Amino acid sequence: MNKFKLITCNINGLYIIEPDVYYDNRGYFLESYNKREFENLGINTNFIQDNHSSSIYGVIRGLHFQIINPQEKLVRVIRGKALNVVVDLRIDSPTYSRWFGLELSEENKLMLYIPAGFANGFLSLSDNTEINYKVSTYYDKENERGIIWNDPDINIDWQFEKYNIKNPIINDKDLGLPKLKDFISPFKANK
Repeated sequence: MNKFKLITCNINGLYIIEPDVYYDNRGYFLESYNKREFENLGINTNFIQDNHSSSIYGVIRGLHFQIINPQEKLVRVIRGKALNVVVDLRIDSPTYSRWFGLELSEENKLMLYIPAGFANGFLSLSDNTEINYKVSTYYDKENERGIIWNDPDINIDWQFEKYNIKNPIINDKDLGLPKLKDFISPFKANK
């Protein structure tokens, strides 16, 4: 019996992972990662680093990626909730430039597996949202890139009205990111 349920998305290679959660009168227990179980699901990623971020309500981080040593990611929210958004940057993919968003929260305990070749970002939907994510390659500042969060050609629905966010909080670095049309993607879906 698998400890994780693999849910396919409308973008090839992108998966929602639902862990088995065991509740009792003390609280709950879950495995957030198990290499053997993930391999049984067809995810053979060697995760080598864990990252942890904390954000206040209304913060947008992203959309980030690395052009050399691109990262596969396993993202989950351990406190609060966030709308995690990814954009397919694999130039030969039938879903190139398409975005996908998923609410991750401490309540739903869902995780998002993101293959290499995707830009990743999120909108914090609670105070003190804490996100933990595994990555397959080390962070490389020189090769970090991004796409602007509000690129009109991608047209991400950040659902500001639903979440009552009037002015998202975005740092200067992310505000200066280019549009997708100004980026030549090195990523391929078929290696």
